[in-house]
Amino acid sequence: MKTRDVVEKTRATVLVPGDMERDLTGAISGDLLSFIMAEAMEGWLWITIQVHLNVAAVAVLKDVPFILVASGRAPEQALIERCAAEGITLAVTRFSAFDAAAALQEVAR
Repeated sequence: MKTRDVVEKTRATVLVPGDMERDLTGAISGDLLSFIMAEAMEGWLWITIQVHLNVAAVAVLKDVPFILVASGRAPEQALIERCAAEGITLAVTRFSAFDAAAALQEVAR
């Protein structure tokens, strides 16, 4: 699936576009940063409700190109700026993390 597919299926608002044509090789959903650091793989989408700067640091560490913030939470300005500087797509969806993942089931196959 491509970044643009995720945006479309989750009706997300893009705050930082990054590479909208990037192929995503998997996805992970979680809010515990240590879990994401242990389990996320390069090229994956990350669905979270965390909105602080440390989210970008973990995404950079794991080469995660797309952070999708669920439940309509508003990312801190520092997170937006860091994602822009690192070329990480950052978007927000009103969907819960569960509903966002469910919406992506069809495009992930």
